[in-house]
Amino acid sequence: MRPATSRPRRSSKLTDPGAWPEGVARHVLPRCGSTNTEALNMAAHLSGPAWVMALEQTGARGRRGRAWSMPAGNFAATLVQQPTAPAGEMALYSFVAALALHDALGAAGGPSARLALKWPNDVLLNGGKVAGILLESSGRGQEVSALAIGIGVNLAAAPPPEPDASFAPVSLRGETGMSVTPEEFLDLLAPAFAAWEIRFQAEGFAPIRDAFLARAARLGETIVARTGTAELTGRFDGIDASGALILTTASGRQAVPAAEVFF
Repeated sequence: MRPATSRPRRSSKLTDPGAWPEGVARHVLPRCGSTNTEALNMAAHLSGPAWVMALEQTGARGRRGRAWSMPAGNFAATLVQQPTAPAGEMALYSFVAALALHDALGAAGGPSARLALKWPNDVLLNGGKVAGILLESSGRGQEVSALAIGIGVNLAAAPPPEPDASFAPVSLRGETGMSVTPEEFLDLLAPAFAAWEIRFQAEGFAPIRDAFLARAARLGETIVARTGTAELTGRFDGIDASGALILTTASGRQAVPAAEVFF
């Protein structure tokens, strides 16, 4: 399927996000199964990083193989690129993506958008889940040839809640009254991501971690982390240099590399 690459007309409601990132391609597909899958399939034929966005996504997925529902008008896109960090640090790009989403949603939603970042990969709007991030990669063995940073945002409508979801889904339009097209949102997100990525590459993870924690939901408060084999209750005391959750429980301070968080 040949992508459409025409630039959208920018809405006067949105703050000008700045120029499209230099050297980053843009592909808008009418329909695909998964933007992550499509982007990874395209990766070998790309000369540089590219955003791959779909106006309709039929086989989207979230973390741990969960389905991701995409009502019409919502946002689904993947940034695919050659890894610029060691394999062990690539997961940190989820924090870069979260900060970019926070900026883009703030610009799109206006002053009524009360945003917070939920470790490790969700964005909350007025207490409900408005966006999620999924990182995937391709390659052989320990060698990663392409990194896909998939992002889904409920711009127009909230899908039905999953039975085991930690937070009910919400939409940008439902919470703020702002109508933003997927193409307009990509124009906000791509420059925001580029700005945070430049800082990550120049200064390392420390300033990204500090910025994430400044926007983090429930920092310093009691939360529940479910790892699949255990349920831990404790105070959310930050994230470490690897991106792991720092939880102070009755048994002491623990680093939790992966979990579902509830509060």
